[in-house]
Amino acid sequence: MIPNYLTELPQFLALLGMGVLLLGVFYSLYTFLTPHSELALIFEGNTAAAIMLAGAMLGFALPVAVSLAHSSSVMALAQWGASAMVVQLAAYAALRLLHRGLHTAIEQNRVSIALWAATMSLALGMLNAGAQLAMDYR
Repeated sequence: MIPNYLTELPQFLALLGMGVLLLGVFYSLYTFLTPHSELALIFEGNTAAAIMLAGAMLGFALPVAVSLAHSSSVMALAQWGASAMVVQLAAYAALRLLHRGLHTAIEQNRVSIALWAATMSLALGMLNAGAQLAMDYR
């Protein structure tokens, strides 16, 4: 008899794969929408760029992780992940509206601005995750 965890391995791999794919799509969209290259700034030692990118990635990954824990299908995970992506990209747009010089501040390595932006992204991700927990995943 095959152990139970081996029979569920394909579903696990499919859900994990979708989670990684969603994270990759979000990273690509986020870095495409910003006017500077996060990785170039990070490799130059820009702490502010690293903090802001980390906040956005964690703010997105948190609701995706909740979806992973509660979704029974890859399609449900994809749908919840897409909604988390919309919320997090809207948060980025709102941050740009609230601080018109956001990217100049990041390029100047202003850590205080990056911490503010990362905190807002992460807080919204936490609220998004909480709202998802209240939903029916069936």
